[in-house]
Amino acid sequence: MPRDVVLLLLLVVLGASSGCLQDPTPAYGLTGAVCRLTYPAAVVLNEKTTKVIEAAFQHARYPSMKGEKSLLFVGRVLYGLDNLEIHNLSIGRSAFELRPGEGIAMEISNVSAVFRGTIQYGYGSWLVNVGHSLDFEIESQIDLGINPKLYCGEGKVAADTSDCYLNFHKLRLHLEGDKEPNWLKKLFTDFITFTVKLVVKGQICKEINKVANILADFIQEQAEQFLSDGNISVDIGVTTAPVITANYIESYHKGLTNYSNMTAVIRDSGFHPSQLTEHRMLYFWVSDQVFNPMLSAAHLDGRFQLNVSGDELSNLLQTHLSSSSPELITQCLKDPSSSRFSVWSSSVPRLNTSSSGSSVWTQASAELHCGTGGTPTLSFQTDVILDVSVSYSEKKLFMQGDVKQVSLIRAELPLQDEKLQEFIREAVQKVGVSEVLSVLEVELTRLLDKQGTNLFTIFNPEVLPGDGFTVIQMDFGFPHHLLVEFLKKTLQSN
Repeated sequence: MPRDVVLLLLLVVLGASSGCLQDPTPAYGLTGAVCRLTYPAAVVLNEKTTKVIEAAFQHARYPSMKGEKSLLFVGRVLYGLDNLEIHNLSIGRSAFELRPGEGIAMEISNVSAVFRGTIQYGYGSWLVNVGHSLDFEIESQIDLGINPKLYCGEGKVAADTSDCYLNFHKLRLHLEGDKEPNWLKKLFTDFITFTVKLVVKGQICKEINKVANILADFIQEQAEQFLSDGNISVDIGVTTAPVITANYIESYHKGLTNYSNMTAVIRDSGFHPSQLTEHRMLYFWVSDQVFNPMLSAAHLDGRFQLNVSGDELSNLLQTHLSSSSPELITQCLKDPSSSRFSVWSSSVPRLNTSSSGSSVWTQASAELHCGTGGTPTLSFQTDVILDVSVSYSEKKLFMQGDVKQVSLIRAELPLQDEKLQEFIREAVQKVGVSEVLSVLEVELTRLLDKQGTNLFTIFNPEVLPGDGFTVIQMDFGFPHHLLVEFLKKTLQSN
């Protein structure tokens, strides 16, 4: 059996499912995971807002517009604006405000852009038969205001940016060659000023709403992928709409483990906003009712298995135990190439978290094989209770265990030797637990790297236990790769 010991540990924001409660208070009991993004984190994300706004401007599609006007001495003039494109886009400053109970107020100032297109026009008695075409460009300077509101749409966080406005500070028309009659330029200036304001506002605001929801879906897809491995996944659909205060944005998620057509259930998870503070950038609150079904799924999927070669076992026993090995084990390990040791979880592990720490109960079975025969030389089963603490530093996960109890509940030995049984208990406590934790460290770090955690810049993460829950808090830098992937997805959607 391979060393594939995988436990899904860290939760990320947002997810897709169905069903939301209007009032957050009754939703707390159904909430398995909570994400709190504080104001300093919003500042970091706001720094990336310009890229999202650029994507909205650049990928907006501007429809053709037509107009008609009657002029003295000239008659009827028909004109149309086609092939409108944006060039030389630059965005100045982006500012925002969290408005409690309302949403987010955003102002993007000094948006400079050049719009280029073609004017089709005709006038005079020959209008029906003769047409003219003229390229143009418009220099513009715009301030953009958006007041997004977050809501629960089809069980996921969605954004409504319909409260959107544009203020034009400059619209300067340049016709091709600037050789047309002044009255024509004035006519086109008036027409284009009106048309560009109308078309650009409508399309940009529409595109921003589209891009905002692409971004929301993208984040949720990333979260779903992060929490999926093999046959195990977690439904992190929202239980109610996000809450916005002056200091943070908070979202509430189900955290239901799915495995082999089975879905976990959460009842009275015990969340309350007072269990989180506001001095860090990002918080995840996770109930034991999320972690325990994940442990159950990993156990049922055969994830908690470990093979140790004869050489490895001999080195571990010599390094960590002061007493000598019993004769039976010494003889077995004389030929390390033909001996092996296997251990696996024989019952679902259970996590119990309190303010004093996290305790894990696990039942493990083990077999020692000597020689080429199929029958184990010895086999046993133990109950182990240990306190576990988890930390994350330098892009690696670390686990520390303090063994509280080891019980040998079954032992199949050649001779019922009390000294051998005592040796097994000591070996489990001093060798087995530490070896399993060291393998878990490596495998969990590998899993986190596979899901992209190592691409984030995480500062001083802390894992803090509470009564029936765990809080993960940290400061972070926004990962550039996510922005790149999002912009690629935006391109593909057009």
